[in-house]
Amino acid sequence: MEGSVYLDHAATTPLAPEVLEAMLPYLRDEYGNPSSIYGLARGARRALDQSRDAVADVLGCRSGEVVFTSGGTESVNLAAKGVAWANRTRGNHLVSTRVEHLAVINALEYLEKHGGFRVTYVDVDRRGRVDPEAVLSVVTPETTLVSVQLANNEVGTLQPVREIAERLRSAGHRAVLHTDACQAAGALPIDVDGLGVDMLSLTAHKLYGPKGVGALYVRRGTLYHPTAHGGSNERGRRAGTENVAGIVGLATALRMAYADLEANNAYIGELRDRLVAGVLGRASGVELTGHPTERLPSFASFVFERIEGESLLLALDARNVFASSGAACTSGTLDPSHVMTAMGLPADLAHGSLRLTTGLTNTPEQIDYAIEQVGQVVEKLRALAPAAGR
Repeated sequence: MEGSVYLDHAATTPLAPEVLEAMLPYLRDEYGNPSSIYGLARGARRALDQSRDAVADVLGCRSGEVVFTSGGTESVNLAAKGVAWANRTRGNHLVSTRVEHLAVINALEYLEKHGGFRVTYVDVDRRGRVDPEAVLSVVTPETTLVSVQLANNEVGTLQPVREIAERLRSAGHRAVLHTDACQAAGALPIDVDGLGVDMLSLTAHKLYGPKGVGALYVRRGTLYHPTAHGGSNERGRRAGTENVAGIVGLATALRMAYADLEANNAYIGELRDRLVAGVLGRASGVELTGHPTERLPSFASFVFERIEGESLLLALDARNVFASSGAACTSGTLDPSHVMTAMGLPADLAHGSLRLTTGLTNTPEQIDYAIEQVGQVVEKLRALAPAAGR
């Protein structure tokens, strides 16, 4: 098959041509600083305001509740650290789950190590899903933040964020509820009132927008401190000159995603189902990871017996199939990901993880090619060490 097969859309997506077209004027002609007052700057300010309105429209919130950032990681850090520090006089307890993105976990670990905060991580089941009652059971009057992702970035499992919100409010808890929606935005409804969240993080490059730009929704009245200090940009909530071209790209990509959400999900989901059925039917000793139905439409994630994820990725790369693994190489040692460990997978099985995520530019022919290559690579790798185990 000529060309490459890109199946790592969960890591990043190609920039949509329409998004690039919308960005170009602000990269080339409308280069004014939106905080200045002359004519050239007013064009940039107008684009910034219109983009904020567009993002707010998708989120179902007020425009003033949208803060533009440099991406998902900054949005998450602004939420976690900002809420923790601003509410410390009320309590120092934070709650999250064991399968969050490292942006969340590392931010919370920083607060625990350097700020004296206490963090409780709630366990998940074998499918990577958290029980709302388990979250509620660890929340106390000292809890100021609960952060639960909308969808997992390694296996695609959806989390019951709305149910968690309902239980927190019914129990009278005042904790701020934050959701990391970076992986879910563009694939799931992210209406903030429907979800019941106080804060929501998203990023552009997961939904055919540019890298280096994101947004944080902050419900009016939510107390938090800025984490970057400087000018009065973003109404004093996030210092730094706004990335106007990137913000226009984010708004355009978000608008496009939700204009065609049902059709896009149907197409991507069909390719995903074809991929799952093909890999499970072609390879032996393989298990689908994550929830079988409550998962993002693009996610096909697996673990393979007697296979190292790194070797699998390198072999697929040589065959022009681009994917990722849940395992990460740290200091020369391949360790299973914290998500696989939290789901209770044995370490030897967790080492053999593979994440394939479909996108709008994929074709059925590409999926069939990828299935065949995965099957061949798995057979070849096992043949190289048939009885060595792990």
